[in-house]
Amino acid sequence: MPLPKSEGQRVCLFGGTFDPIHCAHLRIADEAVKRFALDRVLFVPAGTPPHKASQVVAPYEDRLEMVRLACQGHPRFEASRLEENAGRSYTIDTVHRFRSSIPATEDLFFLIGADAFDEIETWKSWRELIQLVTFIVVTRPGGSYKVPPEANVLTLTGIEIPVSSSGIRVRLAQGEPTPELPATVRAYIDAHRLYK
Repeated sequence: MPLPKSEGQRVCLFGGTFDPIHCAHLRIADEAVKRFALDRVLFVPAGTPPHKASQVVAPYEDRLEMVRLACQGHPRFEASRLEENAGRSYTIDTVHRFRSSIPATEDLFFLIGADAFDEIETWKSWRELIQLVTFIVVTRPGGSYKVPPEANVLTLTGIEIPVSSSGIRVRLAQGEPTPELPATVRAYIDAHRLYK
């Protein structure tokens, strides 16, 4: 159920490696917009994510451009350079950078998968982070996760999309079809010979 609107916009950060971005990412963000009356969703490709640094395949600029292409046609979606040249990407630093650029009246949300949220207490400055954002946690049917007592959490359920970027990369390397990718993203990947 949508929450009451505050005086400002309702802005949501959606971070990830987006290596590559795929249709499930877009579907999740679209459902979040509808269910929680979000005004904007900023897709934030990670610079150097601390938990996945050795797993990132495509360069930052390519991942950002794929996100930009995927967001075309979605007026509430934006590609964001928040983590450009940020060194190791910690969510608390990203949130501080963004919060300092928007009015205090704007509500800030953070879209995250249940598996990642379940590890929130291992994140840098997590106690401060949970005071700064409302988390929208994407939960698989039957899934569960811990919620720290002071965290504000909304649950996004009913979305079961068995898609993984790692699986897509395998098929891209083999030259196979990838229906989970927006056509513009696949065309960019082919043109720049990514994931070969």
